[in-house]
Amino acid sequence: MAIRHVEPYTDEWLRQPVGYVRRVVDALAAEVTDWWEGPCDPRDVTVRLADGTALVWDEESGWRLGGFVSGERGEHAQLSEVRYLGGGLLPRPERVPAALHDARAGVGASSAWRPCYRSHRNCRDGFDVALDFYVRFVDA
Repeated sequence: MAIRHVEPYTDEWLRQPVGYVRRVVDALAAEVTDWWEGPCDPRDVTVRLADGTALVWDEESGWRLGGFVSGERGEHAQLSEVRYLGGGLLPRPERVPAALHDARAGVGASSAWRPCYRSHRNCRDGFDVALDFYVRFVDA
């Protein structure tokens, strides 16, 4: 299989995280009340949860959990009392529910410290190739 490079800032590039996030939303099932893509720089996605909290994923720090303060489609969500789930930028979708549970309990790899796994400005670091794996699940 050939490695496919998506041109940065194209519509295809902007939507690349959707396949991954859909898998996470499926893994979280009934806990999810809504989800949407935010803007880029960095690309992010907000997942509203039934308990009034939200998960936000971004391409620099991975997943974080907090109380939902504000946000809507096309803008970065604001959270209170943020905890980062850990596990890297793209933890396997089926592992996110357990990481969420740990973050709610204040245990495990979760932390209030913001990790920075990469810069969103580095468009040729291979991260988009990893995201592209999940695009196949959207196209299937």
